[in-house]
Formats: sequence, structure tokens, C-alpha cells
Amino acid sequence: MGRPGIQMWTWKLCVLSWMCVGQAVAGPQYMVAIPAILESGAETKFCASLLQPSETLEMSVTLMSQEKNTILLKKSSSKEFHTCTEFKVPLVQDEMVQNFVVEVRGNTFYSKEVRKVKIKVYRPMTFIQTEKPIYLPGQTVHFRVITLDTKLRPVNQLVSDSNSNRIGQWLNETSNSKILQLSYALNSEAREGAYQVTVSIGLDKIQHSFKVEKYVLPKFDLQINASDEVSINREEIKAEVCATYTYGQPVPGSVDFKVCRPLDAYVGIPLVITREHPEGIPEIPMPCYKETKQTDKRGCATFIFTMSTFTKIDQKVLRDVLQLSANMEEEGTGISRSQEKTTVISYVVGKLSFTDTPKIYNKGSNVEGKVSAFGLHFNVILYTVQLKQSRWLQNLTTDSDGVATFSLSTADFKGDIHLQVSDTPTLGYPPYRTPYYDSKDHTVSLATLSSPDTKTVSFLDVKKKDEPLSCDKEEDISIQYTVVGEAQGFMDVMYLVSVNEGKVSFKLTVSPDMAPDVQVVAYAILPSETVIANSADFSTEKCFSQKVSLRRTKTCGKGCSCQILGAESKCLLPFLEGGGKKSRLSMEDIFWIYNFEPNLSFQIFQLLPVTKLSYIPYDIEDSVECLPVRPKRDVLPYPNGMKMATNLDIREPSCLKYKGREYYQGHREVMAAGFPVPEGAGAPNMPSPDISPLVTVRTFFPETWIWDLVEVGESGTKDVSLTVPDTITTWETEAFCLSPQGFGLAPRKNITVFQPFFLELSLPYSIIRGEHFELKATTFNYLTSCIMVTVTPTPSLDYTLTPLSGDQYTSCLCGSERKTLSWTMAPSVLGVVNVSVTAEAVTSQISCDNEIVSVPERGRIDVVTRPLIVKAEGTEMTKTYNWLLCPKGKALTEEMDIQLPENVIDGSARASVSVLGDILGRALKNLDGLLQMPYGCGEQNMALLAPNIYILEYLRNTQQLTPAIREKATNFLTSGYQRQLNYKDKDGAYSTFGAGPGNTWLTAFVLRSFSKAQSFIYIDPANIEASVTWLKSKQRKNGCFEQSGKLFNNRMKGGVSDEVTLSAYITAGPAVHGPVIASLSCLKESISDLSNTYTTALLAYVFTLARDMETRAHLLKHLDAVGLQEGGFLHWSQTATETSASLSVEISSYVLLAKLSASPTVEDLGYASRIVRWLTSQQNYYGGFSSTQDTVVALQALALYSTLVFSLKGSSTVTVQSPSGQLMFDVNQNNKLLYQEKQLQDVTGKYSLEVKGTACAISLVYNIPTPADVTALSVEVKPEADCTSKRPKLSLNLTSLYSGKESSTNMVILDIKMLSGFVPDPESLNMLKRALLVDRVEQKEDHVLVYIRELPKNIGINHSLKLIQEHQVENLKPAVVKIYDYYQPSDQSDTEYINPCVAGKDL
Repeated sequence: MGRPGIQMWTWKLCVLSWMCVGQAVAGPQYMVAIPAILESGAETKFCASLLQPSETLEMSVTLMSQEKNTILLKKSSSKEFHTCTEFKVPLVQDEMVQNFVVEVRGNTFYSKEVRKVKIKVYRPMTFIQTEKPIYLPGQTVHFRVITLDTKLRPVNQLVSDSNSNRIGQWLNETSNSKILQLSYALNSEAREGAYQVTVSIGLDKIQHSFKVEKYVLPKFDLQINASDEVSINREEIKAEVCATYTYGQPVPGSVDFKVCRPLDAYVGIPLVITREHPEGIPEIPMPCYKETKQTDKRGCATFIFTMSTFTKIDQKVLRDVLQLSANMEEEGTGISRSQEKTTVISYVVGKLSFTDTPKIYNKGSNVEGKVSAFGLHFNVILYTVQLKQSRWLQNLTTDSDGVATFSLSTADFKGDIHLQVSDTPTLGYPPYRTPYYDSKDHTVSLATLSSPDTKTVSFLDVKKKDEPLSCDKEEDISIQYTVVGEAQGFMDVMYLVSVNEGKVSFKLTVSPDMAPDVQVVAYAILPSETVIANSADFSTEKCFSQKVSLRRTKTCGKGCSCQILGAESKCLLPFLEGGGKKSRLSMEDIFWIYNFEPNLSFQIFQLLPVTKLSYIPYDIEDSVECLPVRPKRDVLPYPNGMKMATNLDIREPSCLKYKGREYYQGHREVMAAGFPVPEGAGAPNMPSPDISPLVTVRTFFPETWIWDLVEVGESGTKDVSLTVPDTITTWETEAFCLSPQGFGLAPRKNITVFQPFFLELSLPYSIIRGEHFELKATTFNYLTSCIMVTVTPTPSLDYTLTPLSGDQYTSCLCGSERKTLSWTMAPSVLGVVNVSVTAEAVTSQISCDNEIVSVPERGRIDVVTRPLIVKAEGTEMTKTYNWLLCPKGKALTEEMDIQLPENVIDGSARASVSVLGDILGRALKNLDGLLQMPYGCGEQNMALLAPNIYILEYLRNTQQLTPAIREKATNFLTSGYQRQLNYKDKDGAYSTFGAGPGNTWLTAFVLRSFSKAQSFIYIDPANIEASVTWLKSKQRKNGCFEQSGKLFNNRMKGGVSDEVTLSAYITAGPAVHGPVIASLSCLKESISDLSNTYTTALLAYVFTLARDMETRAHLLKHLDAVGLQEGGFLHWSQTATETSASLSVEISSYVLLAKLSASPTVEDLGYASRIVRWLTSQQNYYGGFSSTQDTVVALQALALYSTLVFSLKGSSTVTVQSPSGQLMFDVNQNNKLLYQEKQLQDVTGKYSLEVKGTACAISLVYNIPTPADVTALSVEVKPEADCTSKRPKLSLNLTSLYSGKESSTNMVILDIKMLSGFVPDPESLNMLKRALLVDRVEQKEDHVLVYIRELPKNIGINHSLKLIQEHQVENLKPAVVKIYDYYQPSDQSDTEYINPCVAGKDL
């Protein structure tokens, strides 16, 4: 098929050396290659080639700048040479453009080429890593900061961390050329979303993001395996749904599978209104296929459906996609998971392409080739396309393999032949939504003699590789080439390997310095002086020069041992071989191990400023003159990121000259199917693909086992003993090392935590005494062989178990099988009951499935223990009796008679006595729970934060603050600070639930607390400044503050306006000093009206702080007159008829603060002691009071009093005489903060206390039937249920009503307890969050708490909540729903509900 004078060669060439001896071309040729961007101060190389010198030539290479010229190479030679030269790049301040000049001169030859290069300074790279990408609220974020130079060597840096809404900060932290490791605890209410760790190094900021999300690790994974695209003419479609447990075993159960072809939303389809669908449904139903199947032993269910199901109605109203959905329900538990997948319907029914068809032909020869229809037997037509016109050539028929051969004479063709194949009589686009065959075209080029004025069809092709190049190994680089129309002889094939640093030779030895990418450039100069070139990018393994390895030295059972070592590594070995000599290292190499990071090496290499030479910056582009157009001339493109100084024509010109005009690069045409189509335009009448939103299904929730720093000394090895978690999974481990020589990463290792078989128990969170349920124990065989398993529950006096599984408690369990056994469980005691079940593999002579049973050597027994809470019926009530007894030289006694109400639930009562030597001791013990109430809004959260501050101040001032107490309290402070930021708006104001207008009262409360907390924890000063600015903006001209938001407790209202009360509260704060004078003048105007006792007490405190003693005395005199005295107790209330304990505590606390904040006398302290005695009598069992505000203010006042009367001397003895015995407590200076508590054997009866020293309290807890009393608040519950469904659902319809004196209530809490075995439906819970007047919804164990903003008077507010039954409980008892005023919890009402499906049964 050739003709004389033109030779064609096509073969694969493995380049083994830099050059082949070739036939000379006219004139010397040279090329010098260098990266376009150079790193300041780095060792870099350039490569130079000289070809066909006709005389002795001198090549000089110089780097020129305005300040200095640096000669890099000067070499004389009369022979060809190829050499690479290393040089050190000059140092620059930031970046600089310099000229790279190459001159080649001889007696008869001179050439000079100048190229611009840029020298840049690369700053150290900082890498931030968190232990995992997603955290739950309440978890601790561990992170590390590593700084490396461009050679991946450690750099010492100064680091600070911050967040956009700054929640933590570290200043002046230094890495000391190692790894900086820090952590931060998120609070349990941390807002979900993206968080950032920001590291500031000088002026540079580096950020790393992580997410906070309330995710739940799935029990099993569900996958739909189906084609992403199916053809419209495909008869049957197959889909497989598979479910796998997280430990790899198949899931038994049933799969509900559904496939629908959705209607096109843009086509107007009439709607039909029905009773079930008042919103209307489409007149044309969506075509769907549904089927339910059980999974097989693989955990899979296979479904086969036909395309005809979805093509029976008018295609115009349908989208070209199939929506597949599967719902899998696990057998025995009812736990389900869903999955969806979209499959695109394609109108391409086949593909036509050319195979074994040449790319070059000689004039007059026959072109022989093949057309493939990919297995289809049918007729096709061969066309040629010239100048946008198509011409029929041949009709072809494919054989049974779908292949047709053809032979085409080229006698009538001129130039290149463009071939196309089709199954239609004419070429063109198919009609809209019509099945068609996708066809490919093929070009056969005419072979012509090469010359400088002809376009060559010769080419080089550097073959790429699918897999990354292996580190520290030789790799074959193959170059395929075709040479056409050249004189017979040899040619030179040269290559360049473009890397940042490293030595290569063909075969190419891949070194760590080349990672992560290497670029190979090959070029050849043909005898016709034509240059052909090609390049290819190869990725390498992500390897490092420092060698680190991690190996397991012990099989992982309950524990395993890992060894970190560094053979061949400077980083790890005290002695190493390098160049024949040994050197000793002195360093500490630091490692860390973790389990989740899949791409650490990738992330490290991402830090590198340059990993691949991919572009030329615009400021170092070399100007090229316009090139005159010669017939069929082709200019080869420039290699990416390289500068090549050469006298060959290889640079692409910026413009071309043709017939006196210049043409610049810009517009271009794209040829498609033989027709020109503007770039970016779609084909006419072609269906547009359905553009569905990209759905990201998140299935990767990593949990971290190890996050440790391990120091490896000069031995180069370190053994680490590990305790394996009780999770059957595979852990991925990596270790990296950081030493002065560089960064090293150990290959990832897997540690599989294995157990031959294991148990899983299924039981509810809690039940009520008298109920019983089915305890299920499921045994999973993780082996491939059969075992005989005996399942035995641990006997207990706390419950009885009745077997329900016959003789199956010892039975066969073959490979990958599971078996569920059950008992009826009836608890007999109250409290937490631990339920234990044991599964043991035993020897047996009985065969299983004709297989002799095996007994595993390890893991023969698995024991699982789960807690079950057994609660009493009715409603829990607590009564606390408190005494503050301060004997002086003689014993003090108190007597009381404790009795229970007649309707107490049997067995529910319990009593205890506790003794403390400090007024604040009880609060100190319960810093995280002073109130047994929810903490879900901005003000309630402050009840966690503020009391800690006052207690810490007291302990610090009295020198009792130990490191342990400080750590505990500051942890609560930090958590409270984080949580409070959830309620801040962009202006610095705080609102109750973080939405709506800022609340003046709450903002002042937060500001007061944050200002004091600064001395204990980090508080962002910007937050305080923003709040101060916002509060100042709310101050009126008269000095008082404008109210924004609602007063928390409506009982505070009285004769004085809320504005005065609010202004007094703000003025009492320590952070708003600027406007205090104006505010005091406003407040002074209001003291003529003292009818509001709360405001009067608050004003007395304010004027005490302002040192206005005259006004203070006037206010205290009035308060003294209206105080309520009873024995040695003194307190105040809002009015004579107002009995709010919460408000009385707050008023009395402000009076106490006013008395003690101005250098109190002995008389003042005596007066204050009566108030303190009353306040301590009001404390609850946990050390708090009734609600949030009273707790905060009372503990502030008690802390101040305790500081003033504190003494380092004294001790006391407390004797408690009960009907059945005597209890003794000793209190001294060493244990005065210790909370001492003992349970009382007698719940009722007469008790006497004798105290020689300090204080004590008796607490009584019991249950009574749910009260039916009618109060101002009430709640009605109407349950509805479908008693026939497989997994029962219960709908609760709740109506809350207020019928009191006020126009509306304070914030109200609706506390809904779940029936035993039921849980709230997640979707219903989300709907409840958006319901009328609902500000927040929380799920706490087996309760759902609903925060209702307020209830209007005499208007019922309706809400609904759906419950799902997870565990079937027999003899089901009613559950209680409680409603109460948050600020006056005694205003409450309770009711009960029961499942209607069991309501008629005998309970």
C-alpha cells in the first residue's frame, strides 16, 4: 500500500538513552529547557541539547537581571551532546522576572534566544488536620498544626487560632519544629453547620473546615445496584438491592422496591381534586412499578422490570429518567433504611465505530478497514464528508459479531478522507426523542513528501499509564511514533522529564522528589527539518524521602501492639547508610496514628506551591513575531510550564500573516458530525438531558480510635500497646514522622477487629413497673463454618424471664447466619436494672447442614449487658427541708415529722440526708444541674454559666479554689459561652431563641456575666463590645433604656414601668459605664413610686453600686418596712397577695446584695444572716432555686455573703436521729466543700438533728398518681392509633390552655413522656418545631420538651406529635404529659394518655 520514495514506519519505541545516532539535518540545532517558574534559593536544573554541529560550537547559558548576570553553563563541543546542569536559583525578596539567555556561536554560526523566567519566594506551608471531618455536638475537636518548607522539612512557627464567631483562642503557641496539638470541647448545643480553625502566621491565615452535625451511625448500609443509563429500546431492566451490616454481614429482611418515570413539571397537566387529595393530583398517573421481596443469603433482592411499563402513555408528559427507590426493613427489629437512585433513559440504541482502519494512505492505494456495531447484526452505510457535503460510498452488512469489512479505492480522492458511518440513508441529526445509533467519524490522511512548506502527518505519542508510577522503581516509558514522507534513514528522538528535583534516566527511576506528578516531553527532528513533539503527564505514588513503617506485632483481640519503625530512614534510625559513611542523629521524632484520613499524602502534596508545570504566567510570556502563513504549515505547541530556548520552530505564534493581514488567536469553530456548530451550542431537535440537582448521599462517618503523639528516640523504633474498642470493624492506621530531615508517611495498614460471633440485645430505654416486654437476643455468626451456640441470660432477682423460643437456646448457627431468641421480661424492682445475656460456642456431636461444627480458638463467649430503667407509676414529687445552723459554743437542735401523702405510689418513696460545711457546697456539686429543668433557650442557658462565675469568685477570694474545681467549673463556663453564642445576632444583641429582635434584658444579663467570666475563660472582646454598643443604641434621651423583647417573668410587672426595671437591671451591670450617669438620673425620678417591691430592691442595689448612699438609705428604709419576718427568717414578696417563691427569692437576694455591697458593718451582717437563713431554706435538692433568674441572683448574693463571713477555723459534728438509728457526720476545714449524703432507711417518722457547727438538709422524693387538679394551666391529650398496622404509630393531639388572671403566660414547657417502647417520629418532631408559638423542641431520653413562647388567655393552642413503636410492651401503663410555667414551676398541670389499642384491655 506504499509507493516508491515515501517510507512509513509505525512501532513502539522504548527510549533507553538520550539519543540515537541519526542522519544529519542541515545546520546545527539546539534546545535548552528550563521550568518557567523557579523557587528562590532552591537547587534546580535545566537541560541542554546540541544536534548536528558542523564545527566547534560554544554554548553559553546565562541568567540575567538588572543587578547581576549569572553564567550557568559554558560548553564547547564539535559533537552532539545532551546534558542537564544543576544550579542554585538566586535569592529574591518576593518575586522577580529575569532573562534566561542561550547563545550558540562558532566561526560560521551564531544564534541567540532569550526567554523570560520568574523567580518566586515560596513561604512555608501550614497544614491543619482534625481527627475527623464531622463531629457531634458535645464532642471534643482535636486538631494538629504542622508547618513545612517546600522540601517537606519542618519549620518553626508561631500560631494562633480563631473562629469567625470566635469560641476559642490560643495565642503565642510555638511548634518548636514539631507538631502543635490542640483541642477544643464543643458544647452539647453546638449549632450544626461548618466551623473553621484559622491559624495566623504573620500576615498569612490558613483555614481548615469541619462540620458539626447530629448524625446517627447507620446499623446497616443499603445500596441499589442498577445501570446509570438504559436505552429506550431495552426490553428488561435489572436492579439489585443489597443490605449489609457495618461489620460486613448480609441483612435479612424485606425490600419494598419502586420504580417510577416522573411527569414533566413543565408540561401543563390538569389536576383532579379528590377528598383524599384536596390539593389535587395529576390527571395522568405517573407510570410506576412496585414489588416486595425477601433478601437472599447475600442480603440482596433482585428485581426485573420492563421498559414497556414506562412507555405506554404519551412521552411528551414524561421525563427521560427512572427514579428507583428501595426501603429495606430488617427482620426481627423493624429497623428500616431507604435509598434512591436515578437512571437516565437514553435514546442511543447502539454505537458505530471504525476499527483496524489506517490513519495514513498513499495516493491510489486501497484503504481497508472495519466498521463495528458492537455485536449488532444489521445494515449500515459508509459515507465520506468533504467541505460539509456528504457522499455515499458503500452499503455494508455486519456479521454475527457486529463487524463489517470494507475496501476503498483512493484513486478519486485528493487530500485527507473523512469517513463516517450511519444506519440511515442520509446523514444528520435524528428527530427528537427517536432511537438512534451513535456513530464516530475517522480521518485517513494522505501521505506526502515532507518539506518546510508542507504539513507533516508524522507524530510522536508518549504513552500514558493508568496506574501511578511506583516509587523507587524503574518504569518503562514507551513512545509510539509514525514517520511519513521522510527520506530513509535514522532520526533523533529526545525526551525531557520535567520535575521539581530529581535524577532520571530511561528506564525512568521514580524518586520521591518527583512526587506527586512528572511530565515527560519527547521530540524529534525529522530529516525534512520538521519537529514533532508530544508530552504526557504521569502521576506517581505519594511517597516521601523519609521512610516510615507501621506494623502490628500482636494479633488484635482485647489488645494489640503496634511497632513504628524506620528502616532506611534518616528520620528514624540513629545510624544510616548514605554514600558509604555513617552519621549519628540526635532528635525526637514525633508520630501520630489515626484511623480515618484517606488522603493524608494527597493533602500534604496539595500544600506544595507547584506540583505540575501547567501554565506560563502572563508577565513572562515571550513575544513572538507574526508568522507568515505558508501552505499546510503546522506549528507545534509549547510544552506546558516549560521555557525552551531553541532555534527550532516549536513555539505557537500569537498571530499569523496572510495576504497582508494579521489574524490573532480567538474565535474558532467546532466540527460535529460533519457539520460546523458554534462552540457551546446544542444540536437542533436533540433531547436535552435531564438536569437534576446533584444529590450527595453521605455514608462516611468516621470515628477515631487513636489520636496520639508518640516520641521515637534514637533507636528508630517504638512499640505502642493499644486497647481495641468493642467495635467489629476494620481500622485504618497511618503514621507520619516529622524530623529535621523531612516528612515521612508510613503506608496505610488495616487492623481488623474480629469476633467469631456476637450478640445484640433489643430492649426499650425504660418501662414502668408492672409492664413487661419481649427481650430479643440476636446471634450473628461471622465465620464461614457452622457452630453450635448456647444463649443464656444471667439470672437476677431484679426481673423474671419466661422463654419464648422453645428448644432453640442451643442450636446450629451456620456461616453468615443469624438467629433471634426471645424471652418475656418482667422487672420486679425500680431503678436501673442491668440485663446480661451470654452466647457461647460449644462442642457438639450433632452436625449442622451435614457439617461438623467447629469451636473457635478465640472469642468463644460473648457477653452483652444493657441497662433498663424501671420507673414508678404516676408523677415524681420532691420535697426538700433545709436548715442553716450556725452554733456558737453550744449545740443547736431541730426536729421534724416527715409524712407521705395518702396517695403515694407504693415503693416509690426514698429519702436522704446531706450535710455540707459551706452554704455554696450543694451548688458546687451540681454546677451542671442546679435546676432539674430544660436549658434550651438563651436565658436558661445563662443559669448554667452565671452561677459558676460567682462560685469561682467566692472560692478564689477565700483561697479554696483547687485545680480540680477550677477545671470542672471552667469547662462548664466554656460550654455555656459557646452555647450562648447560638443566641447572638450580628449586631451583638441576644434573643431568647436566637431569632427575632434582640432582647434588651437578656443582652444585659449576658453582658454582665461575660464581663465577669473573662477572668476565668476566654471571651472574645469583640462580643462584649458589640453588646455594649447595641445597648447604648437603646438608651433614650432621658437616660432610661428602651425595652426590646419581652420581660421574662410577667410577675415582675407592678406600679413602676418595665422601662425603669429594665434600666435598673442594665445599670447594675459592670460593663456599661459610659451611660451610667444618665441612667441614674432617670432612675432617681422614679423613686417616688415604690409600689413595685422588685424594682425597689433592684434600685437599692443599683444606688449602692453607684455609691449614692442617700438614695440607698431611702430605698432600704422602705424595704425594711415591707419585709416579712418570721422567727429568725426575713424575706420579701412582690405584693401581699403574690406568693411567687421565685420572685421572692430574687427580691430578697437584691436586698441582700444592697446590704453587703457597701462595706457592711457587724449589724449589717447580722441583718443579712436572717435573709440568708430564709434563702437557704428555699434551695432545692440540687443547690438551685425555682427558676433561672432567682438562682443566678441568689447564688450571687450568697457567694458575696459567704466571702464576707468566711473563716479558716472551726469544725462541727452533725447527728441525725431517725426512728431506726443514728447517723453521724463530721465537718472540718478539710472537707467543708465535700457533699456528704446518706440514704435514710425510714422514709417517714420523726427526725431530730443536733448540730455542733454547720448546715444540713433532708430531701424526700416520692411518686403520686397524676393529679387531676384544675389549675390556670391545663393540657388535654387525645391519642389516635391504627391498631392494624405492622409497626403501630400513635398520634397525640394536644391542646394547651391558660385560664389565669394575666392576658398571657410566661414561657411554658410542655413535657411529653413517651409510652414504654415508643419513640417520637423524626418527621413529626421536625413538623412540631415549626408549629404555632413553638420556639424549640428537644428530645431528652424518653421525653419530648416543647418550648411554647406564651399561651394567650382562654384560647386553646393545638399541637400534634406522632410516636412509633420500636419495642412491643405488654400491660402498657399510661404516660404523663406535664405543662408548667418556666418561671413559676408550681403553676403546672399533669394528665395521662394511653395507647388506644390497649386501652380496652385489663391493665
